[in-house]
Amino acid sequence: MIVILATVAIDAIGAGLIFPILPELLTQLNEGGDIGFLYGAMLAIYAVMQFIFSPVLGVLSDRFGRRPILLLSLAGTLLDYLIMALTPIGWMLVVGRAMAGITSANMAVASAYITDTTPPEERAQRFGLIGAVMSVGFIIGPVIGGVMGAWWLRSPFLVAALFNGLNLAVALFILPESRKASDETFDIKKLNPIAPLVWLWNFKPLLPLVVVSVVFGLIAAVPGTIWVLYGADRFGWDSVHMGMSLSLFGVSGALAQAFLVGPLTKRFGDLGTLMIGVAFDTLAYTLMAFADQSWMGFAVAPLFALGGVAMPALQSLLTSRVSDEQQGQLQGVLASLMSLAGIVGPVLTTAIFFATRNIWIGTIWLVGAALYLLATPLFATVRRPKLAAA
Repeated sequence: MIVILATVAIDAIGAGLIFPILPELLTQLNEGGDIGFLYGAMLAIYAVMQFIFSPVLGVLSDRFGRRPILLLSLAGTLLDYLIMALTPIGWMLVVGRAMAGITSANMAVASAYITDTTPPEERAQRFGLIGAVMSVGFIIGPVIGGVMGAWWLRSPFLVAALFNGLNLAVALFILPESRKASDETFDIKKLNPIAPLVWLWNFKPLLPLVVVSVVFGLIAAVPGTIWVLYGADRFGWDSVHMGMSLSLFGVSGALAQAFLVGPLTKRFGDLGTLMIGVAFDTLAYTLMAFADQSWMGFAVAPLFALGGVAMPALQSLLTSRVSDEQQGQLQGVLASLMSLAGIVGPVLTTAIFFATRNIWIGTIWLVGAALYLLATPLFATVRRPKLAAA
């Protein structure tokens, strides 16, 4: 678990540390020219590579085992950070970011590893730990980027490379295999990133829960995209208030996923925990829509954290719907679809926010709450018995 959680944390840190230093770094490498294209390309290529390669890595881990795919991903991430630290050419940063997107798809393999090594009744708690370390990583990443970047612009990448290298060494010598390689002949057609999506489409009983997970991803884009914009417009927050609110948001979310998911699933089960999380998140979105005082924004943040217990419970439910031989494929498809939601969600959120800001600024939060209500009837499919593999 230490190696797996460290892998997830380093992925999250690596995703965040680039943002404080990216504009200045691109300006230096582009010799004062327009950095708009390079900046957009770096952000887009990361998400696109995640979308394409998450299913591929999941399928490969089902066939060849989790450990070799995870080691390969860690080695690729290490190479990416070294490229980012040393390249004198702007477009090589785009190449490096593409490699980071490919190797960060190891989240699918890490989730499959958790499924392999964890009894079904404890999976939600383990997925909660993954969510917690991701939250901590997204908090730490920009801090490392900002502090180290002030000393030397490239130093954050060297720090990330060092951490990743240590994690690779630990995984190489300590991490056991959780799933033996299959003896069946490997069909190269399975590397088609669309093939797992076709498999999912043909596996009809799984579709409702997958749709719910995608809806959750779209809803999560609302605070992730407009929190800063909304805080400035609605509450008049300055940078200090922004930082404090984001820290409260991240820390409370990490604590909730680390320490509440396990007790809640033992008391209420995965479905009960899912419903509790949805109820708190719906309440948080509704209150945020009507909040008009600065303190209210801080008061609602912990409710978002309580809503965060829903996703680990949903992941646990999904793993119970497929066989052990298909866990990597399932996690790859989920990671791919969530990365797609991460691309589409911010675009839709921004469009709705700016279209309705002058009419009623809280509209986007009610849209998020309404999406939860629309997804709720799909939870009824969970009450069916455990399904065999398609």
